[in-house]
Amino acid sequence: MASFSNQTKQELARLVPTKACCRMAELAALLRMEGLVVQEGGDMAFTVGTENAAVARKVYKLGKSLFDLEASFTVQRKRRLRKNNVYTLCIPRQPSLAGVLTVLGIGGLGERASRYQDLKRQCCRRAYLRGAFLGGGSLSSPRGGTYHLEMVTQDAAHAGLVQDLMTGFGLAPKTSQRKRRQVVYLKDSEQIADFLKIIGANNALLDFENVRVVKGMRNSINRLVNCETANLSKAVEAGMRQAESVRLIRDTIGLEGLPASLREVALLRLEYPEASLKELGEMLSTRISKSGVNHRLRRLEELAQELADKDSGRKD
Repeated sequence: MASFSNQTKQELARLVPTKACCRMAELAALLRMEGLVVQEGGDMAFTVGTENAAVARKVYKLGKSLFDLEASFTVQRKRRLRKNNVYTLCIPRQPSLAGVLTVLGIGGLGERASRYQDLKRQCCRRAYLRGAFLGGGSLSSPRGGTYHLEMVTQDAAHAGLVQDLMTGFGLAPKTSQRKRRQVVYLKDSEQIADFLKIIGANNALLDFENVRVVKGMRNSINRLVNCETANLSKAVEAGMRQAESVRLIRDTIGLEGLPASLREVALLRLEYPEASLKELGEMLSTRISKSGVNHRLRRLEELAQELADKDSGRKD
């Protein structure tokens, strides 16, 4: 079964912008993320590697429709770690290649990559971020313990561009360095959901939100249960302590001399040490509130403490 990240990429790979400017922006990001300029017979060629066949096909289709670039595929199985296929798209030397790479902000042999310039329109900025995710992105399953979306690119300048574009959509991405590569990432679930919406991954967004809602409800229920359990434990402990105070009074001076209101509560607490304050209040001959019951029990505990202090003083 494909991972959540690959499912998202497969959905995005099927999404082809209608505007040429958006297709150009997406291709520019795809090639900049994982592309490599190589030398071929004294001239330059270009390769792009990916583990997702749908992404490789999209690079091919975009290059063909925009620039009529000739390309070929090779497939190789990884031997270490995850044994996924690696799809390498090779764009061999051809007259138009150098100009295409310059337009896309990539540059040729010995040339430093530049910033892709045609990102004035919001639709193109969305397309560029979609290409960046397709080229170097990954997304942890929302069913896991943590939320994490990242895009790994080859240099700090391009990481800065991706970060700027995300910031322009109200996101707050962070960056880090991993070996010789730059990572732009999000860890906040709401921001990840917003990013999926920005790049047009609507099915992935729906799945992500459904899981997030269920997890949120489960966490809320767990918090409520934990709170109720804690409150119940406190109530039981208080009841046992109050019953012990009543027994001390009974065994020391007796309950008969107590005011009727205190004596009634004392007898009920002895009989029902686990009952809540509300339940005790409803058992009284004249019902009173929880605060009223608590006040009477507190008076009994104070009296028990006074008796205990006197007994301790006599022994000393």
